[in-house]
Amino acid sequence: NKFESLLKVSFMTSHMKSLKYLDMSNNLLSNDAADVQCQWAESLTDLDLSSNQLSEAVFDCLPVNVKKLNLQNNQITSVPKGMAELKSLEELNLASNRLADLPGCSGFVSLEFLNMEMNLILTPSANFFQSCPRVRKLQAGHNPFKCSCELQDFIQLERQSGGKLFGWPVAYTCEYPEDLRGTQLKDFHLTELACNTMLLLVTALLLTLVLVAVVAFLCIYLDVPWYVRMTWQWTQTKRRAWHNHPEEQETILQFHAFISYSERDSLWVKNELIPNLEKGDGCVRLCQHERNFIPGKTIVENIINCIEKSYKSIFVLSPNFVQSEWCHYELYFAHHKLFSENSNSLILILLEPIAPYVIPARYHKLKALMAKRTYLEWPKERSKRPLFWANLRAAISINLP
Repeated sequence: NKFESLLKVSFMTSHMKSLKYLDMSNNLLSNDAADVQCQWAESLTDLDLSSNQLSEAVFDCLPVNVKKLNLQNNQITSVPKGMAELKSLEELNLASNRLADLPGCSGFVSLEFLNMEMNLILTPSANFFQSCPRVRKLQAGHNPFKCSCELQDFIQLERQSGGKLFGWPVAYTCEYPEDLRGTQLKDFHLTELACNTMLLLVTALLLTLVLVAVVAFLCIYLDVPWYVRMTWQWTQTKRRAWHNHPEEQETILQFHAFISYSERDSLWVKNELIPNLEKGDGCVRLCQHERNFIPGKTIVENIINCIEKSYKSIFVLSPNFVQSEWCHYELYFAHHKLFSENSNSLILILLEPIAPYVIPARYHKLKALMAKRTYLEWPKERSKRPLFWANLRAAISINLP
C-alpha cells in the first residue's frame, strides 16, 4: 500500500486488543513525529516494517512487547543508545541498511538472533558476543569487510563463538584492499608483529639499536671518522686554493714523483733512493717534504699540492710506514687521486716485509693495493739492485715540461 506515517499506523492498532502479527512491508513509512509518543497494541509481538523509508528514528516508535522485528531494507544508519528498551525482543532483522557496525545489546536484553547482512560494515566489533551473551545466531555476511588488523579479532571471535556466525565462511569475504578482494575471512591471516603496534615498535627499536651498534662498530673498525675528516680537509684545501688562486687550478706537473716514507726509514731514502734516482743525465726530479713543502701552508695542503704536482707517488713500505699517521694521510690523498683521475700513479716499494697482522684496520686500502698491484721489493743482494733501479726508473719515466 502507500502508508506514510508510522505514528498513524501505531494509533490505528492501539484498540486492536488481539493483534499479534502486523505486516507493513513495502510501504512508504517514515517516522517524522519524534516528539509524539507512538501507541501500539500491547498484544503485538511480530512486526514487519521491511522495505520502507525508515531511519534510526524508528526505534522511538516501536511496540514495547515486540518479540520479532523486521527492519530490513530501510535507511537506518545506527541504533541509538538512548532508545527505550525492548525487553521482549528476540529476533531483529536489520539487513540491507546503512549500518557501519554491529549494535550493542543495551536495549535488547533478550535478543537471540540478529541479521546484519548487506550493510556497510568494514570492521565489526569483536566484543559483540560479550555485550550480547544471549545471542545464539549472528548473520553478518555479505558486508564489505576490510581485511586489516582490526578484523583479526573478529575472525578470532568466530573461532571462539562455537558456530554462532550464520553463513560462515562462504558469506564472509574481503572487499578491501583490492588485492584481497574475494578472499574468505577464514583464509586471511596477519602476523602478530604486523598487528601489535607495541611489539612492532619494540622490534623496530631493537633493530635500530642493533643497526646503530653495527654501524658504529664498522665505523670504529674501519676508521670511517678518520676518512670523513680527511675528505673534509681535502675539500677545504681545494676550496681555499680555488678561492685564493683560481688561475692556478690547471695543475702543472713539476716533479717525476712524490716520496712518502716514515722518518725512521729516512736514512735509506736519503742515502739510497734519492741519490740513485737523481744522479746522471736522465735524472728524476723528486718531491721530498723536507725540500719542497712550502712554509706557512698546513701539512695537509703541502701533501695535496705535492701529490698533484707529481706524475707518480712512491710509497716506501715498511713496518715503520704503517705506524706513521702522516704516511697514512699521504697514502689516502694519493689513492684519492688514483681514482679521481683514473691514473696509474702509485708505485709501491717494499723496503721490509710487513706481516698482515701488523697493518692497522684503517689501512684496508693499503692491504687492497698490495693484493692487487705489483710492488718492487728492495733486494738485500747488491747484485740485484741495478735491476731494481732500472725497473723503478722505467716506472716513472716521463718528460716533464
